[in-house]
This record gives sequence, C-alpha cells and structure tokens, in this order.
Amino acid sequence: MTANGYKLLVVDIDGTLVGRDGSIPEASKAALKQAREHGLVVSLSTGRTMPACRDILNELELDGHHMFCDGAIVFNPHNREEIFVKPLDKTAVRDAVSFARRHEIHIDFYSADRYFVREETWSAVVHRDFFGVPLTMDDFTDLWEREVLIKGGLVATSNRELALARRFDAEFSDRLHFSWVTTPTYPAVDFINVVAPGVSKGSGLTALVAHLGITTTEVIAIGDGNNDVSLLGTAGLGIAMGNATDRAKAAADYVTGDVERGGLATALERFLFRPRSG
Repeated sequence: MTANGYKLLVVDIDGTLVGRDGSIPEASKAALKQAREHGLVVSLSTGRTMPACRDILNELELDGHHMFCDGAIVFNPHNREEIFVKPLDKTAVRDAVSFARRHEIHIDFYSADRYFVREETWSAVVHRDFFGVPLTMDDFTDLWEREVLIKGGLVATSNRELALARRFDAEFSDRLHFSWVTTPTYPAVDFINVVAPGVSKGSGLTALVAHLGITTTEVIAIGDGNNDVSLLGTAGLGIAMGNATDRAKAAADYVTGDVERGGLATALERFLFRPRSG
C-alpha cells in the first residue's frame, strides 16, 4: 500500500522536524506514524551525524536507512548497513588542519559514529549537551590516517569567527564543499558542514532510491535550509517549510506552514492522506 503513489518520505530534522526547543511536535510524530501505516518508508536527511540523531530515531522508531552529513553517508544504524559513503580526502584534511592551526580556526571532524575535537569550545559543548554527541578529545595528529572522516565542522558565533570561516571556505573551496546552515535553536549562529565535493542531500537521495529500487518521482521530501535545495529538487514532490530560506522555497513545489505551527503534519495531510483529485 502506498499513499497517493509515493513510496518514500524524506524529512529534514532541524527547522522541519524539530523547532526551537529541539523536540518533535506530537502532531508531527502522529503524521509520520500514519505515513508508515500507509506503507511509506520514512527516512531522515540531515546535516547531523548519526550519533546526533540517535534519540530521534529511537523516538520515532525508525529502523531503516537515513542520509547523514548532508548526504555524505547513507546508512542504517539499526543493522549497520552502509549503502553509500563519500569521505573527506585525506590530503585535504591534513592541509585543513594545518591551515586551521596557523589561523586559530576551530574545526572539528566526524567519522560515521565519532566526534573529534581538539578542545572544549562552544561548538563542542553544544554538540555534547544539545545534540547528545559524545566528545572524543584528539590532538588531530595524523587523524586523517587513523580515521575515515566523513565531515568537518566550523561554527561562527561572532563576527570574528564568521570572517575566519569565510577565509577557510575561500581557501578550500576547490577541494571541499561547504554547506552553511542554521538551526531554530541557535538562529544567530552559522553551522558550516564541510564535506567532500559532489556531496549533497540530492546525491544521497539518488543513492537511497537506487538501493530501494524505486524512482525519485515516488519520493516526497520536506526541508527548510539551503542544504535542502538539492533534496527538494531531486524528489518527485519537494515541500519547503514556512520558515524555509528563500532558496529552499524557490526549489520546492509547495510551501507549507512554519515548523512551530505544525507545517510538517499539514503537508502530509494534504499530499499523503487525502485522495488525489482528478
């Protein structure tokens, strides 16, 4: 059984599934449960790493494949099946670490399930206390040789950090891909995901549909950020939240309500649970 011809529902987390307080509204949980009862596979697509999604996956009882790190890895945490991964280039990481040290830029790195930091910065504390990601302290010496690194992360909480992040972006723009995002909980802070060139939520979705044996026309995707643009454009039906960026809204087929006003549940009611007219 499918819902109006759709087989896969892909949902962004921050600003789509969760709002300012980091919790999932009851209406959204009920709508996602109803989508699964209608036969849809529900997958998360997020800039977060898997450990930062563990509580959400458990709360929603999702045991399938999901797209983490902006699509750099498509992975099933339940059975540890990895169907796609594009890690960071070792040489690029080595040079990024050297550049960051010289210019006093704080950068963190992530493997599939570990978070590496050199010191306990504001970013490290937030990832540990808000996102629930344990810290692995490391001096980064030869880290790129010891670990398969999926994502790097920069955070700009001030004008100085913003300038440094832009300098870092400009230095490595031809070797790394930078995805600038915000979260409703910290709207004045820029979180910069650093992934391999060619990585996007759209490419992650392409890998997932191939694995599931379906087409992108059978996918409905919902998001709010600039890193969701490729996802919304790849899905058969792309829906932007009312609080989405202008770029995300322009890429979407439909704009629903704000995350704080039940926009996710409203969209699913409109496109999945009502019979199509005509």
